[in-house]
Amino acid sequence: MSTLTETTPLLADILASIKPGAGLRADALATLEQLGLPGSKSEEYKFTPITRVLEKNFSFSDGNHETNISNIGKFLIPDLEGNILVFINGIFSEELSTYNHEELHIKPIDGKEKGFASLADFKSDALVAWNTAAWTSGVSLDVSANTEVHKPVILHYINDTTHSAAKSFTRNIIRLGKSSKLTVVEKQDTIGTHAGFSNVVTEGFIESNAELHLYSIQADGGKRFHFGQTTIWQDRNSRVNTFTLTLDGKLIRNNLQLILDGEGCESHMNGLYILQGDTLADNHTVVDHRKPNANSNELYKGVIDGNAKGVFNGKIYVRPDAQKTNAFQSNRNILLSDKATVNTKPQLEIWADDVKCSHGCTTGQLDEEAMFYLQARGISKVTARAMMLYAFAGEVLNTVDSGPLRNYFDSMISERLHKNF
Repeated sequence: MSTLTETTPLLADILASIKPGAGLRADALATLEQLGLPGSKSEEYKFTPITRVLEKNFSFSDGNHETNISNIGKFLIPDLEGNILVFINGIFSEELSTYNHEELHIKPIDGKEKGFASLADFKSDALVAWNTAAWTSGVSLDVSANTEVHKPVILHYINDTTHSAAKSFTRNIIRLGKSSKLTVVEKQDTIGTHAGFSNVVTEGFIESNAELHLYSIQADGGKRFHFGQTTIWQDRNSRVNTFTLTLDGKLIRNNLQLILDGEGCESHMNGLYILQGDTLADNHTVVDHRKPNANSNELYKGVIDGNAKGVFNGKIYVRPDAQKTNAFQSNRNILLSDKATVNTKPQLEIWADDVKCSHGCTTGQLDEEAMFYLQARGISKVTARAMMLYAFAGEVLNTVDSGPLRNYFDSMISERLHKNF
């Protein structure tokens, strides 16, 4: 294994901050030390300078301060009833969490769960290795076979940076039994003015005929730095729908990988990022078709203004046994300023010959003729632009099944687009 990056004082600081462990923790720590943190020569992170950013904002030898959060009311999603799981600076709070014990089997994770670290590959990604070596808390979330959980599970990740920078390392496992159904919502929030860094790894096991809806909300202002790795394995005839909304944060890196390992699997991956200021949002996705007669569809859209930067890298793998695969991928972007940038790279690797696959990306600006048409009819420039951008975003927003969630997203997106940012 070769080192991909420059050795930095930050790496030594991180290694010294991790308590020695055995088994997987020890292996992951050795891998992190060998790989080093990703730098400018790392192909997977060349547009996301996460090492340089962390060096400027964090000392990992310092621990988190104590937090006194006792009420999460202001972080809740309006009109959305759900099973609430709360993490404060990465630590699961049973006291602040409320959930249906009959439908959901939830327990703090201990690293001995079946399948732990079997999907998220810490041998190839230093940030995953870091999490595997340093995780401090998390939950195992199990749904029994033939069970539909009627209220969504809402994971509230709250960083308290009131007194100092905060760091969190969380590990979760989701298991859906045969013919079960679950909706999961991830929401990130920060209180305080100091920097906050979160590293969250989630592994999902979706058995035959089960259905998972996964929503991720990243609308947290301030100095938020986030790395997330979500890897989901699907058995035959299972269905997975994901939606990632990114509006705020200094640096957001989302790794999402779906493994379609049974016939008849169906997957939909949707994302929307509306960025301003100096936000950097990087979405890396992988769809791995391993068995025949499966379908995947991926649509990510971006609206980028100011000095903000968007990154999209989408990979589709179609293995030799995955005949009759249908796999489609699209990334579309609108740049609103001369300094806004996007780097997009769709990829297809196909080893089967009886498939239907396509990918593509577009990057452009608002249609000036359409803008003129609207303004000529008495609509202000700001409103005309907001109308066009909302129509652009609407295709992705319409994939949200939950009415309260869709209304919540709609409200945030409309507020953002109607500002002359």
